[in-house]
Amino acid sequence: MGKNQKIASLIFAAGKGSRVKGYEGNKTLLPLVPKGGEVFQGDKPILLIIIDKLPQGPKAIVVNHKKEDVIRATGTCNAKYYEQPELNGTGGALLAARDFIKNEQYDSLLITMGDTPLIKASTFQGLVDGLSVCDLTILGFAPRDKKKYGVLDIEGNYVKRIVEWEYWHKFPAQEQERLSIVNGGIYAVKKDALIKYLELLSAQPHIVIKEREGKQVEVKEYFITDMVEMMYNDGLKTGYVVAADEDEVMGIDDVDSLKKAQGLYENQ
Repeated sequence: MGKNQKIASLIFAAGKGSRVKGYEGNKTLLPLVPKGGEVFQGDKPILLIIIDKLPQGPKAIVVNHKKEDVIRATGTCNAKYYEQPELNGTGGALLAARDFIKNEQYDSLLITMGDTPLIKASTFQGLVDGLSVCDLTILGFAPRDKKKYGVLDIEGNYVKRIVEWEYWHKFPAQEQERLSIVNGGIYAVKKDALIKYLELLSAQPHIVIKEREGKQVEVKEYFITDMVEMMYNDGLKTGYVVAADEDEVMGIDDVDSLKKAQGLYENQ
């Protein structure tokens, strides 16, 4: 991207993080520097560490769970806030920030999760730099164990689609081996392309059955991964960048991953 290109950033911080047992707050506010032997108490909240490493430019945070705490913790960051009324997927978080996406002045948008504190500023910048030859770039990584992550289906230099575990684990062994790069869930995208495909995404929800207050109900969910496939199928260039180390892309999903991240941060 040219030096005069303006970059905006969008951070998803709406989820509760229910797998972080014993913690009722918003997991993006968990500390990377624990104090007094308490893993949930300390300094350097994850979200603030991430914000510090994003490029200069407008910032927005998608909120829901304990939103007042998130807003209070990030009060000096000059960010705008958008509530995701129900937790309806990564695409739902994107749609919640539709006003920011459409009306803010920028050329490229970085989209990141609020629970991946070890990603380097240079990695974020590398995603944006990839937009010099692509319309969208995806952060991937090559793990020792793909677990149940979505994987990038790559053809040449571009990502055709992102295949979720529920599908790829049924593929023949040779095909599974080919799909070696995992989706890190962090993206950069040109504004014009994003606005167009945001509307297409909003028109194609997944209808899933979820339990709410003891009842089975139909819920509409939206996923950024669908937008990647739409773009590729329309001839846009959907590129990718591979992180040098899978620990860099680690999300804080539970107490064990929090402790690991705290240790890695201390040793940086």
